[in-house]
Amino acid sequence: MNTIFYIAAAVALVSTGLAISGRNAIHSLLYLIVSLLAVSVVFYILGAPFIAALEIIIYAGAVMVLFIFVIMMLNVGMERESESNWLKPRMWIVPSVLTVILLIDFLYVLKTMAHEEISGQVISPKQVGLSLFSTYVLGVEIAGMLLLAGIVGAYHIGRQKKKVIHRFMKKEEIIKESDAEK
Repeated sequence: MNTIFYIAAAVALVSTGLAISGRNAIHSLLYLIVSLLAVSVVFYILGAPFIAALEIIIYAGAVMVLFIFVIMMLNVGMERESESNWLKPRMWIVPSVLTVILLIDFLYVLKTMAHEEISGQVISPKQVGLSLFSTYVLGVEIAGMLLLAGIVGAYHIGRQKKKVIHRFMKKEEIIKESDAEK
């Protein structure tokens, strides 16, 4: 079981390093998703299947999709090239290999841990929800507002500002340009 843990941890470290050092924002997000999947495998190995499922559903699913939409909306880090150049098959080799390693790792864990009993206290999703929205409601709301502020700020920083010219000023500029040509 320790070997499986170290394989998943190595995949998480490699994919996180590639996510940080990547030049293309979309490729970095793909590596970050692989990293989050590796962390969920680690959680599952440590006996926390609910946290592993939340890691996949919330982070690898919802938050990464949100990041992809924001990057696509802002066109961050993208040169003017076609989408077919972004999705060349050679770009998918490393993320695919890391994901296959994780899949084999996870299937092996499922096969071997089916016979082992996990000790500890069972916490239901209802208890987690009640705790989040009663005891920690302020933290959840602050995190939600922070994410919303970040998205709005990124939109305002990245949007293209158009020069606004009043209709009377436009006529004066046309007259000045025609005088300059003469």
